[in-house]
This record gives sequence, structure tokens and C-alpha cells, in this order.
Amino acid sequence: MDMTSNDRKPPTETATDGYPVTVDLPSVRRLEAVGFRAWPAASVQYDGSWLIRLTAGHPSKRLNSVNPLDPSDYRDIAVRLEKAGRRFAELDRPLTVRQTPLTPPQMIAYMDEQGWTSFAHSLVLALDLAERDFGEGIDHLPIKDVGRFVDARILIGGEAAETKPALSEIINAIKPECGLFLFEDRKIGPTAVSLVVHDNDLAGIMQFAVAEAVRRQGVGRALLDASLRWARLKGAKKAWLQVEAANEPAVALYRDAGFTEVYRYLYRAPKV
Repeated sequence: MDMTSNDRKPPTETATDGYPVTVDLPSVRRLEAVGFRAWPAASVQYDGSWLIRLTAGHPSKRLNSVNPLDPSDYRDIAVRLEKAGRRFAELDRPLTVRQTPLTPPQMIAYMDEQGWTSFAHSLVLALDLAERDFGEGIDHLPIKDVGRFVDARILIGGEAAETKPALSEIINAIKPECGLFLFEDRKIGPTAVSLVVHDNDLAGIMQFAVAEAVRRQGVGRALLDASLRWARLKGAKKAWLQVEAANEPAVALYRDAGFTEVYRYLYRAPKV
């Protein structure tokens, strides 16, 4: 899918490793770039075209991973991975590589030969906002209170309270404009949250979560519609998001809303 010109048909065939046979690499590169801006790591270092992201205070895999960005950059793979591993160890993080269509095939072959595990297979989906009819106006406005949003996200996601300072810091570090959406019920409290990052003509849907008590009741769809409506009113032409492939209810929600696959990625770690 070309994110800057006319849409191209998304991949429909799938390789044995789960990746689409054909992907549009310029679209992958652009979505990777906006994804990094939408979820900034505390520490960013480059080794050639490998982007090494580390965040001591938060366990997010996206914030603690090696991200190869050029399929042709495969020199000294073993040495560079060992060097990256030392950086991760300094922060007590396991060495993790985020494998995308930009990962050199030689690096993938090396990890395969060394018995690296794979986990958290994920999809990157996109939606042309011009194709959706949201009606006039906006029925839910984003809130301004980052602390309140973070408290709700931690509660709904069942995350450790200790992650609040780091999550607050991450959100405050996002440079593009953000919309913090929070749905609440008078009896049970927070029911759903989403973070929308508006970056030029793109809008990323982040931190999307619905409380278990209200799932399958239309809350997720209402939250998604509110998030997308705000993004379009801000001028975004396309929306994108990342979701684990194993999260079938979420994938079904997004596909039903019209999102289509652009590419896939997964995480790799050395065998213990």
C-alpha cells in the first residue's frame, strides 16, 4: 500500500513463514518511521542502519529491540548482535530483534541457524479514512490529563502500577499531536482507552484497550470510530495500527472496520 499516492492492492498470498509474498517496501519504511515517532524510546542508537531502541523503565518490546532498517546491511551480523546484547544486558533487558520485511535475509538465516525463538507475530494494518462515513461532528473529545489516561490504561490492561511513570514519560515525549480517548462507566469506572497520534497525513491508533467486562458490547467499535473521526477531522488521510495476530477479537474488529494488511513483523530472541 503506497501511503503517499494511489492505493495498491495489499498482499493476499502468504509465505511459509507467515509473511506476505510481496510487500511495498516504501510503505513499510514510512510506517516504521512514523511508528518510532508515535512510540518513542528513551534511548536510540544506530549501528549502521540497525536502530537500537532501549527504555529502562518500560518492558514494551517495541521500546526494547534491535530494528534493522535496510535489507542490504548484513555485514558482521554475529559481532554486531553480540555488541547489541551487551547494551541490552546493561539495562537488564533480553536481546530482542524486531524482524520486519526490512530485515536482511542473511540476518534471518543467521538467527534461524542459531536457533533463535520467534514470538509476538504481529500485523500492521491501514485504513483509507476517505472511505469511511463518520457523519458530522464528533461525539467524544480527547482528554488532556495524561495521568488519568495512564491510570485507566494500566487498570484496563492489568499492568503493573510501577509502569505508570515510564508510560507517562513515553506519552509526554511523543512529538506529533496526540488524542487521548477515555470511555468510562459510572458504575465500573474506565471501560476503554486509545491513544491517537496524528503525524501529517497519517494517524496511528495506539494503546487501544477495552475492559473485559464490556467486551463484545460495541464499546470497542465506538472507541475506534471516535478515534478515527478525530484523526480525520485533524486532517489525517490514513490510519494505521499494530496488533498481535493471535489477538483474534481485535483483528476481527479492525478488519470489520475496513483495515487491511500492509505487512507483518515478529520478534526474535536467542535461545536460552
